[in-house]
Amino acid sequence: MVKQRRLRVNPGCAAVTPLCCRRGSWKTLTEPAIFASETSCDCRAPHEKLSITQARRGTPVDRPVRVYADGIFDLFHSGHARALMQAKNLFPNTYLIVGVCSDELTHKYKGFTVMTEHERYEALRHCRYVDEVLRDAPWTLTPEFLEKHKIDFVAHDDIPYSSAGSEDVYKHIKEAGMFVPTQRTEGISTSDIITRIVRDYDVYARRNLQRGYTAKELNVSYINEKKYRLQNQVDRMKEKVRNVEEKSKHFVYRVEEKSHDLIQKWEEKSREFIGNFLELFGPDGTWKQVFQERSGRMLSYALSPRESPCNSPPRELSPLRSPSPPSPPARWYNARPSPPTSPKGASASISSMSEGDEDEKCI
Repeated sequence: MVKQRRLRVNPGCAAVTPLCCRRGSWKTLTEPAIFASETSCDCRAPHEKLSITQARRGTPVDRPVRVYADGIFDLFHSGHARALMQAKNLFPNTYLIVGVCSDELTHKYKGFTVMTEHERYEALRHCRYVDEVLRDAPWTLTPEFLEKHKIDFVAHDDIPYSSAGSEDVYKHIKEAGMFVPTQRTEGISTSDIITRIVRDYDVYARRNLQRGYTAKELNVSYINEKKYRLQNQVDRMKEKVRNVEEKSKHFVYRVEEKSHDLIQKWEEKSREFIGNFLELFGPDGTWKQVFQERSGRMLSYALSPRESPCNSPPRELSPLRSPSPPSPPARWYNARPSPPTSPKGASASISSMSEGDEDEKCI
C-alpha cells in the first residue's frame, strides 16, 4: 500500500490535524520519516499533561503520546534501533520524535564523529520506528523546548549521563516525572565498533588499498603503503599456492583411486589366470589325465603283439599245390613305425594307435 498523508478534521481542534500524530496512521515503510518543524509542533489537538498511568491506559486517536528520544546516533547500529523500538512501544498510542545533535555540539561535548550530521539525520529518517526527526537537537532539554514541541515523556536508558558539567543531564526530567527508561543492548555500541576498526586498522587499510583507495585518502605514509601492498601480494601468492595444493590433492586422490581400481582388477585377473593354469596343469589337472590315458594305451600296444582275428575261418590247402615251406615268423619289433617328424604327426600316430587297439580287442 502506498503511503498517503490523509487529513481529517478534528471537532475538538481549531485546525486540521495530520494523521502523522495518530497511532495506526496510514504511513507505511515506503517513505522516510518527516523532519520536525523549526517553529512548533504541527499537532493542534488539545495537549493536556498526561501521567504515565494515563498514557499506558491509552489516549484518543487524535491525542497520541509524544515521546522524545535524543542522541548522537553515530554509526547507526542495532543497539540504536532497539532503543527506539522500545521507545515506540512504551504506550499504545505513541508518536516518536528523535532528536539528533549537530556536529558542533557533539564535537564540543563528546568528541569527533565518523558520520556527518546530515548522514546521521538520514539514518534516523529511515528507521521504521521513527515518526519525526528533530535536527540540531539541544544537548540539555529545557522546559521551553519541551513545551515548544509538546513533549509528554523523554525516553533514554536509566544510566546517569554526565556531560556539560552535570552529573546527569536527565536529572530534572526524572524529577518532573517525564522520564521513561529503556534498556541498553549489550555487546554493541558505537565505541565498540570504532575499537574494532582501530584494533584491525592494518587489515582495513590493506583492504581499501586493494579496492582502489589512495594512500592519501587513507592517510597512510609512503612506507606503510608499500608495506601493505607487499603484504597484499604475499597474501595473493599464498592464496594461489593454497589453490594449487588443493588441486594437487584432488589430482593425487583421483590417481590413487584409479590405481586402486587397476590393482584390484589386476589381482582378479591374476587369480583367474592362476586358477585356470592349475586346473590344466595341476596335480589333478586335465592334461595329466590325458597324458596318463595315452601313455597307458601306448604301453599296452607295445606289450601285446598282433594276432589273427578270433572269428576268421581256417584256410584249406589245395590238393594240387604242395604246401610252401613255412616262412620265418615276423618279428614285431622290426615292424616298428618310423618316429614322427613333427608334434602334429606324433599326436596323429597316438590317435591311430589308440584306434588300432580298439580293433584288436579280439585276438
